[in-house]
Amino acid sequence: MIGSILVLAALIMGGGTVWMWTKSTSDWRVYGTRAYDAGVTLYYAMQNGTAPPEGIEFVRLPTEDQIHATSGSFRQIAGASPASRITIVPILSDVANQISGASVTMAILSPDLTYGLADLPRRSGQTAAESMGSITRKLATLCSDPFVVARMGDADWVEIEGDTVWGCAAAPPDRRILAALLAAVATGILMTVALNLPVSFLSFAGQLRNRRRVGGPTYYDPTGSQELQEIITAVNSYLEIEREQLAGRAAVLSGVSHDLGTPATRLRLRAALIQDADLRRKFETDIDSMTDIIESVLTYTHVEMGAEEPRNLSLTSLLDAIVSNYQDVDRPVTLRKAKDVIVKGGTSIFMSRQGYGVVSNDRDIIVYGRPVSLERAITNLIENALKYGRRATVSLEANAQSATIIIEDEGSESSAAEIEELLAPFQRGENTTTIDGHGLGLTIVATIARLHGGRLTFEDSATGVTARLVIQRS
Repeated sequence: MIGSILVLAALIMGGGTVWMWTKSTSDWRVYGTRAYDAGVTLYYAMQNGTAPPEGIEFVRLPTEDQIHATSGSFRQIAGASPASRITIVPILSDVANQISGASVTMAILSPDLTYGLADLPRRSGQTAAESMGSITRKLATLCSDPFVVARMGDADWVEIEGDTVWGCAAAPPDRRILAALLAAVATGILMTVALNLPVSFLSFAGQLRNRRRVGGPTYYDPTGSQELQEIITAVNSYLEIEREQLAGRAAVLSGVSHDLGTPATRLRLRAALIQDADLRRKFETDIDSMTDIIESVLTYTHVEMGAEEPRNLSLTSLLDAIVSNYQDVDRPVTLRKAKDVIVKGGTSIFMSRQGYGVVSNDRDIIVYGRPVSLERAITNLIENALKYGRRATVSLEANAQSATIIIEDEGSESSAAEIEELLAPFQRGENTTTIDGHGLGLTIVATIARLHGGRLTFEDSATGVTARLVIQRS
């Protein structure tokens, strides 16, 4: 509705702009033509001694002013401004009248400008009357309220009072500047409407793209155009269905996990009665594997739902606590001290070189995330490093936008490319048949990374494989 009103207002202003521009142009054309006709008639009136045209009067200059005008001291004429600028306009007589020497000399005094005569229209065979008409039209066009004196040949000087013909008060209103302003406003309205439409769609697309990130909305307010509101409503319905499906999936898995607890307990009790120790151990291993698979799938579903509320936390303290827990049980996990960050300064007009600053590594890296999920992801990566290598080294890098948790293993026989292929659910490498697991560890880590606006990548190192867990800080 607002967009339609704005477009209609722009169209109305556009129509008004065209009307005002056309009307002003027509009025000024008529005004100039009237001044031209008056100039032509004025010339013949001076030449023949007849009455001047309507709106123009001849006033003979007093004797003293006649002397000033003849000597060229036009500023000393009574009524003329001493600071006026003078334009002398000679109008030669026509060829047919050259015997009489009927030429006109005009002096135009204006406080503001000197009239340019070079741009006056000229054509072959142009008469003196037409030249006079071109001059009066120029006076009318410039609207400067000039003081005009003239004489025909050797006749007396006369003041020509023609303010009602070429004065500023006689000029029609010029609305072309207002028309140009309205055109600019109308164009701005149309451009705003035209640009806001794709911007609103792109903004919603960006929100939808990042909806799984930490703090992302679970519901979008229908705003913008009617089409966009319909799309947002449909997306909200889809998201609601998706959340219900995930919640139902989690409820089913929780129920299955709970219901399997009782028969699993009975199986354990019955397995304990088996006399064959080897067979008893195989039964217990199968039971543990079955319950672990259910718990892993349930964990993955809860992570996918993003049920944990995000909050600000110190990633430095979290890493230190995780590594300390491993070290307390004599696991080969170490925390590498972060390096100081060297920051290049900006340019300055007072120095020819850029300065440098050092950010201490003792600072806490604060992120906005889910602490339990991040702890699970870091623990999974450390466990993988210990399973497939001999030790794990943890370090942390950060900038203003993101934080990167780095876990390096030592002695791993797998390559980074091979591990990248194991990010899909239930995918395990060929060399993992003797290692516990169900193929969901890296899938859970990758999902947690996406929930935090980041990614999980691997790269080969000199000692093994390095995992890089990147998350957004805000």
